[in-house]
Formats: sequence, structure tokens, C-alpha cells
Amino acid sequence: MGSELLENLGILIVAGTIFFLGAKRIRMPGIVAYLLAGLVVGPMLGLVEVTGTLDALAEAGIALLLFLVGLELSLDRIRDVGKTAIVAGLGQVVFTTIGGLLLCWWLGFTPMECLFLAVGLTFSSTVVVVKLLTEKGELDSLYGRIAVGIFLVQDMVVILVLTVLAGLDTGAGADGVAETDVMSVVTGLGLAFGGMLLLLAFALGAAKWLLPKPFAWAARSPETIFVWALGWCFLVVWLAHEMKLSLEIGAFLAGLGLAQLPYSGDLRRRVHPLMNFFIAVFFVALGVRMELGDAAEYWWPAVVLSLFVLLGNPFIFIWIIARMGYGERTTFYTSVTVAQISEFSFIFATAGVAAGLIGQSILSLTAVVGIITIAVSAYMILYNRQLYETLKRWGVLKMFGARQGDPDSGNGDQSRSGHIIVVGMNALGRELAQRLHQRGERVLAVDTDPGKLVDLPCDTMIGDAEAWAVLEEASLDHARLLVSTLHIEPTNDLLAFRCHQAGVPAAIHAVDLNYIHHLLDMDVAHLMVPKVDGVKRQRRHLREAGILKHD
Repeated sequence: MGSELLENLGILIVAGTIFFLGAKRIRMPGIVAYLLAGLVVGPMLGLVEVTGTLDALAEAGIALLLFLVGLELSLDRIRDVGKTAIVAGLGQVVFTTIGGLLLCWWLGFTPMECLFLAVGLTFSSTVVVVKLLTEKGELDSLYGRIAVGIFLVQDMVVILVLTVLAGLDTGAGADGVAETDVMSVVTGLGLAFGGMLLLLAFALGAAKWLLPKPFAWAARSPETIFVWALGWCFLVVWLAHEMKLSLEIGAFLAGLGLAQLPYSGDLRRRVHPLMNFFIAVFFVALGVRMELGDAAEYWWPAVVLSLFVLLGNPFIFIWIIARMGYGERTTFYTSVTVAQISEFSFIFATAGVAAGLIGQSILSLTAVVGIITIAVSAYMILYNRQLYETLKRWGVLKMFGARQGDPDSGNGDQSRSGHIIVVGMNALGRELAQRLHQRGERVLAVDTDPGKLVDLPCDTMIGDAEAWAVLEEASLDHARLLVSTLHIEPTNDLLAFRCHQAGVPAAIHAVDLNYIHHLLDMDVAHLMVPKVDGVKRQRRHLREAGILKHD
């Protein structure tokens, strides 16, 4: 059993890696690559069959994905989502669900299949869009901020939908489809929403009264807080299981609880690589499950539903956002970002199959629509400027009545640009950060220990500067200077190299004189050498006191 698991897992990972590297060369999203990899090693070549153990690994990826989504939703951030994101997000969910239901009914699906397909079409992929906007450097643009706000609203709708699904799960009948009656559905929904609200109260209550002190202690060690965060996540997942709720709900609420702590940003960066691995297993395994016969049989519905997502969703958003007074360019760019279905659409369909509410063929159809829409929309996002100029020349956008002129559609708000990054809040680091701030410089202080960042007057960030994700979030590419006061030579070497790559001047604290040549090779602008500087200062004071003669 163990050797079979390792063999199947090895094939999935190797296939996923090969397809991912190939997709990266043509800028295709990883989700599409993983689905295609599973399709090849599963239905086409028959090399792998999904076992219960692989299913468990895939479920761990789903849990970590929802955990990360929860970590994004601090209460302050929810309040800052804004009217545009709420109105556009909820409006699109309503319009797409209604349109999807009518379209699926026209295509001949049963009422339950129509419901699952229509709901699956409403969600857009946070993972795909955020990655693409980050690559383009437009995540902080006006349209990027609106899009992220919309995704946050959609994520909250996902949790409500999963709660409803948990209430509808009454077990499968003899034909594999659930048998339900009105009373059992009402009872199930009541228990599901009651359990969800109880678990939500527990997570937020723990974030306020139970978690702060233990996590403040654990935050002194990056490894400790990482393990504690995972432990908290799976504790809440276990509680959700005991309350007959889905693991997705438990993982999301666990993340929501930790999002209220000051360490949530660092936790997101640490959990993300682990989530990427398990999510890759989930999507490759999903591709293995796809039935080629189902895909061939439903080719026409797949084309129709894909066109509805690729064209219908953007048009719905253009109409809604244009009504809120935004310019034509921002309206169009925002709307293009939602022209795909989400990873949650796959999760939702998988949960429906597990609950016996739909058949495997609907999951296969959802996967085909996902491959088409995610692949095509990726290029729509990457080339949104060219697409906008083309449609503008044709006069297509005039019919939506968006405001002409769009001064706020630049590449970012430059809220973190021209700043100085100070890494390491020892005595020297804190002194430098405070003095630079007093001189009117924009300073970002970075340290792994949140206790060392307390009471600093400048911006602060919890994180390990060795991780590229931390430097990326610190906007190293737009910084004026990076200063490292660390006493860790390998980390200083790495920071010097990162600065050299980014073309940003660096000032490095050189503790060991034997390492200076490494730093000079990487064009470090300033070297802080405490031993040499200390000797020079002593000589100056001795001369001033008349103890040492001038040379």
C-alpha cells in the first residue's frame, strides 16, 4: 500500500512539474497545466488511479487553500473592501447564477445539475488572477484593488454556499444521487448554519482572548509559529468535522481567526508554498478523475458554458461597474479579470459528487470549462491593453455607458516607492529606523520578531527577509535603499545579491571581515564595519583628549 502511494504520488508530481514548466513558457496558469497532466497520466495513459490516500492529500490542499483565504480576511480589510466590490461582487453572483440556471436548463440538465453548474460559473479564480496581476505589477492599480475586493466578496459567498451544501448532504441513494425531502433539507440547513455560526464565534472569540499571548510567544521563532498555525487550522477543521460541517468551512474559519492577529501576513507567506504542493496534487488528481467519454459527450455544453463565462461575466461586470461612475478603461480592465471559473468551482463540484447530489459527469464538465476559461482568460488579462484598444476602436464599449477619461487607471498607487528598507531590528536597526524616519524618510522596518517592531514610528513588516515573498511585498524593486543590520553573514550575502539583481543600493552590516570581498563583488554601496569604525572613533576621541598624538 505504501509503495503504491509513493509510486502514484511520484507520477503525479513528475507529470505536474513537466506540464507546469511547459505551461510557464507560454504563460499558461498552473491550474490548467495540472489538470492536463492528470488527464494524460490518468484517462489517456492509465498510469495512475486516485486512491483514498491521494484523496486525503488533495483534501489537505483544499484545507490549506481555504485557510489562506481566511487569513486574507481581517475584519479591517473586510470593512475596507468598499461599496464597489460588494455591489459588483454580489450583483455578478446574482446575475450569473440566474443566467447560468436558464442556460443549463436550456441545455437539458436536471434541476440539481443546473444548480451546481450555475453556482460553479459564478466564482472567479483568486489564485490565477492575483498571480497574473502580480507578474504584471498591477496588483496595486485601481482595477487590481477593485478585483481583489470582488474576490474577497466572492470568497465569503463560497463559504455560505459550502454551508448550504453541508446542510443538503443527506447521503446518496441507490443510484448514487442523494435522496432528500423537504423536512430533512430544512433540518440540515438549520444545523449547518447553526454550527457555522457557533464555530465562527469560537474562532473570533479565540482570536480576541485565547490566541494573542500564545502566538506572541511563538512568533519569536518562525518555525514555531508556523507549526502552531497549522495545528490551530486542523484543530478547527476537526471541530467542523465533529459538527458535521465540511473541512473547507473549518479551515476558512481557522484562517479568519488568525487573520485578526498581527502575524497573519507572515503566516500567509509561510503557508503558501506548502499549499501550492497540496493544491498541485488536488488538480492533477482531478484531471485523473476526468472521464474522456463524459468530456466528448458534453463538448457542446462545455463550449456554450465557457463562452458564457468568457463573455457573459465581463459584460455583467462592465455594466455594474460603469453604473458606479468608474472610467471606461478601469471598468474594462476590472471586468476582464473575472472571465474564468474558480478553483472553488472544482471544490464545489467535487463536494457535490461526494454528497451524492450530482454525478461524476458534471465534475468532468466543470473541469473542461475550467481548462478552457482559465487558459483563455489568462491571455485576456495579460493582453488587456491591446484588447481594450481593439474593442474601443470598434465602439463596443460605448453601449455600456462608462465614463470617458480614466486618470486613476495607472499601474499602481506607488504607496510603497522610494522608501528605505531596514532589515533587522537589533539596537542598531531600531536606531537607524527611528533616525531616518525623523529625517523625513519613508522607512519600512522588517524583522521576524514582532516584539522588536513595537513602538517604531515607521511602517513595519513581520517576516524573514531571506524569503523572496517578503522582499516582494516590501517592494524591493521600488526601494531607494536597503539596509541590513543583521549579524548573519549568509543572509546579508543573499540580501546583497537580491539588491544587485533589483538594481537597488544596499548598505550591509559586515560583522566578519573575511566576508567583505563577497559583498564588494555584489556592488554593495555602503559597508558598515563596526570593528573598523569603532577603532577610528576611539582614535579620534583619544586625539581630542590629547592622549594620542596626531599623525
